[in-house]
Amino acid sequence: MSMIPRGTPVPARWQLLACGLVLMASCSTAAAADGGIVDVHALPQLEGAVEDTSRPDPYRVEYRMPTPEAVTSPAVKKLLSADGWVLYVRPLEEKSTNLNFKKGRQGLSVHFTQALGRPDQSVVYYTTDRIYGNVPFPDGASDIMFDGTRPYLGCIAPSALDATSDFYASQMAAIGWQKLTPETAARWTTSLDETVPNGLRAFYAHPDSKDTGFYQQKPVMLTLTRRDDGRTNIDIRVAPFALPSELKADGDLAGLPRPTPTKTARGLGSASSNKREMSAAAMAELPAVLAFYHRELAARGWQEDGSAPLAPGDEVAIKVSNAEETGVLRLGRKYDFTMISLNVQVKDSALAARAKAKKEADDKFFSDAAAAAQKMIAADEARRKVQAAGLSDAPLNALADSKTPVPLPETAEGVIFEGGDGRLEFSSNSSVKALGTFYRASLKNAGWKEQPSVINQPNMAVMEFSKGGKSISMTVMQMGPKVNVSATGSGLVVAAAKPVETKSAQSKPTESKAMQAKSTEPLKPDPDSALPVPTQRSSSGISSTKFPGSDQSFRKELEASIPAELSDVLAFYRAELTKRGWQEKTDGATVTAERAELAFTSPEGPAMLKLGRAREETTVSLVQRNPQAAAKADIMPKAGQARLMLGNIGPKEASLTINKQTIKIAAGAGGPQSPKGPMLDLPPGKYQYALRLPGQPTRNETLTVAAGDAWGLLVGPSGDVLPLQMY
Repeated sequence: MSMIPRGTPVPARWQLLACGLVLMASCSTAAAADGGIVDVHALPQLEGAVEDTSRPDPYRVEYRMPTPEAVTSPAVKKLLSADGWVLYVRPLEEKSTNLNFKKGRQGLSVHFTQALGRPDQSVVYYTTDRIYGNVPFPDGASDIMFDGTRPYLGCIAPSALDATSDFYASQMAAIGWQKLTPETAARWTTSLDETVPNGLRAFYAHPDSKDTGFYQQKPVMLTLTRRDDGRTNIDIRVAPFALPSELKADGDLAGLPRPTPTKTARGLGSASSNKREMSAAAMAELPAVLAFYHRELAARGWQEDGSAPLAPGDEVAIKVSNAEETGVLRLGRKYDFTMISLNVQVKDSALAARAKAKKEADDKFFSDAAAAAQKMIAADEARRKVQAAGLSDAPLNALADSKTPVPLPETAEGVIFEGGDGRLEFSSNSSVKALGTFYRASLKNAGWKEQPSVINQPNMAVMEFSKGGKSISMTVMQMGPKVNVSATGSGLVVAAAKPVETKSAQSKPTESKAMQAKSTEPLKPDPDSALPVPTQRSSSGISSTKFPGSDQSFRKELEASIPAELSDVLAFYRAELTKRGWQEKTDGATVTAERAELAFTSPEGPAMLKLGRAREETTVSLVQRNPQAAAKADIMPKAGQARLMLGNIGPKEASLTINKQTIKIAAGAGGPQSPKGPMLDLPPGKYQYALRLPGQPTRNETLTVAAGDAWGLLVGPSGDVLPLQMY
């Protein structure tokens, strides 16, 4: 391939080409103003090059070649060498595919990429590379290793020692380097008397020069050594006496000390890892680096245990140890660097002690978790009993003027009927027993036949009815101080039906008057409550979910009943939450006379406020979540899904079927014997699940989860299941 005039092969209209040439010409003029910066737009390009002129840059040129990189790269080397550019490699970058060139005091970096989607084509990039510490290359030098930032030069001159010495005596002076004398070197050292076997050594300094780009350049040491083949080894580096004799500590790597300055450094592992290592290339002499590690390791409680076998490249290898770890520190010289390698590993005895301590901590944590779960189960059972005592077992009458296919009891509240989907839901302050008796009697009188069900408990009943090829499935479950009723089936489907919502059942007139009298009082916040709630309340309770031993809860929930109008309660919460730094979201907010639902952003995370009406009072549900704590505990569900965590503190293995999946829950899962219980991510929705234990009838219950929820289902010793919303 031969050199061609820049821009000739660019396939563009003549107007665009002319504009591009004018623009690049102006860039060339700007680059030429700095003698240390090459005009990349004036450099030769390979035949067939198509230059990218869409983003003109005075310091960079990009052109496409119709050949793969394996062909393009050697062609570029040949082309630039013919133009007087000398190829070199940077220290510690021997494997780099980039090409580095020097011509006088100018530097050039060339790299290649494959053309997008075209393995048969390549893209060439010319980029200026300023040389801050210029030293001359002899003509015909080979094996050139060069870094123009310090500078450093290592190469082989084709000439004999005397001729090479004459070359550097003249060319160093031509560049502005001045040979040091004892007087001029007094600021750095007291003696320049150094002899080199079979060679010679000289020291140079360069004054600051804006014209040649030198600034605060340290003095350099030139060493020439005669080779057996008649050629000469050349080594130019910063003079040792100009390097720091006492190194300071930089930031640790893998919990291990490293000095500064370093050219490269890397670490593997951390301070708590069983194995860790740190390696670096320090810009200092080996004695200074060794003194640094003597000092730093001793300060950290390490001791030196004698020498270790030397590996290739080592000049020093020392065994080190502390109370828990052993390791080896290795130091060697490469180019003008001191290469550092420090590898340590935990002793077997320390590993055993760590494993024992971790097991003891895990056992205690999960033992505390199991004890806390048992307390929650006991507290939940006690709470259910107290709440059940407030439910009425009184016989029920049907609500007049009901528009649903099945009768509604007179205590029904918050009725939602979707006839098109065949779904009915409501809540009631009547007991599970009273509601079950009501529906068994009323549907039997209407000709419906009940199918036997094993779930008929004081806190939950499942009933199945059929008639004329249609069916109704009904679940009656105590949920806190109320009982929820949900029914589905073809027997509830009504063509072209519209959703129906009914108002809450009316309270007694005397009770309503009393509540109205209380509602006239201004609502005042309770100063002792973790979440805001008025002092004027008939009931309230705050619950939080967190792991034992942790101060951060994943979820806080306040439930309260307030004898005041919904508008007054809503105004109270807007004011109090704002005082606490909560910000209300306007998207999706719902506010009516009977219901309000508002989303907030709190300092800890998202929150939701729900208000409703029941028995002439305003019900409050305030939930605050902490996503940071949930993510740290690994209970955060996937985006758009809910997470279900299963545990079993009973003595026998349990089996749970949900969403067409059956999961085995080992005895003790979620406890000390098996700390990681099964977890399952589910799409949001309502699920019926079946729990099976050896020797016991199947328990069928339902669980409704929303996107972002995290629920725990814990099987107790007696086979009861405690659902607990964790997040």
